[in-house]
Amino acid sequence: MKVKAISLISGGLDSVVSTKLIMDQGIEVIGLHFISIFQNKRESLRGLMAKKSAEELGIRLITKEKGMDYLHLIVNPSHGYGKNMNPCIDCRIYMLKKAKEIMDEEGASFLITGEVLGQRPMSQRREAINLIEKKSGLKGLILRPLSAKLFPLTIPEEKGLIDRSRLLDIAGRSRHVQFELVQRYNIKEFSLPGGGCLLTDPIFSKKLKDLMKYHREFTMTDIELLTIGRHFRINEKTKIIVGRDKKENERLNSLKEGYTFITPINFPGPSAVIMGEVDTSIIELAANIIGHYSKSKEEKIILKINNNVYLEYKLKKDIASLLEEYKI
Repeated sequence: MKVKAISLISGGLDSVVSTKLIMDQGIEVIGLHFISIFQNKRESLRGLMAKKSAEELGIRLITKEKGMDYLHLIVNPSHGYGKNMNPCIDCRIYMLKKAKEIMDEEGASFLITGEVLGQRPMSQRREAINLIEKKSGLKGLILRPLSAKLFPLTIPEEKGLIDRSRLLDIAGRSRHVQFELVQRYNIKEFSLPGGGCLLTDPIFSKKLKDLMKYHREFTMTDIELLTIGRHFRINEKTKIIVGRDKKENERLNSLKEGYTFITPINFPGPSAVIMGEVDTSIIELAANIIGHYSKSKEEKIILKINNNVYLEYKLKKDIASLLEEYKI
């Protein structure tokens, strides 16, 4: 029976090269790609690239979403955050535990990752790698082809499933060896290195901290709203989100279920979602924020609220200083 392995495929350079190195040893490889609501646009495109990479390599690709259990991890990570809201060590443990489940389902003997010793400051230090491997329940079963010779023998190497002499000893951030390999293998479908997790972004992290502080029971939609528009914390129970362009207005409209959604009807301008408690003073403030960011010279605004409720307000001339106070 042919030996199987699961390979974590991000769509990036390291994971593609690592997979190819093991396929060249006659191992049947199945790709595994994780998607997350915390992916930025570049990382989302990597999901497409992961699919293209798998097709070019000729392997099957399994896609798994990081769900609500991942959100719970974000709120209270056992090993803390990085510079912003990135719980890199806990995230890695989470993915490896999920990968172990797939290994069991597929009858795979070991797991392949594109990790390179010392490449990432939080999760790819030797002590962090050892901790993550232990906590994941995969001790000895994670093969890192790019840095394998810098680590102890893995179980598949000890069993003779893998020829260690054909593995590498790369360390650090340089990727010149990886680029040489893609040229040798004539691999074309991979994305260039670069961070893609919104949890490492300071602006997004600030919004997420605000959400976690004031709305302990939040949903995937609440997280998605963090990626849209201008955010204003009005009080402990209410936040207003205002679209910045037509595309964001449309996204707010598509995510409005469960929130108060308002839009101007007597002039073109941004739409807004009100999250939390709402009263007439909050709606009036939201109306003035809309007026502030529109190009209209109108002195009043007529709002459409949710299911065809209409209200009219006189617009205040200058609320810029107030917005700076509320802005997240």
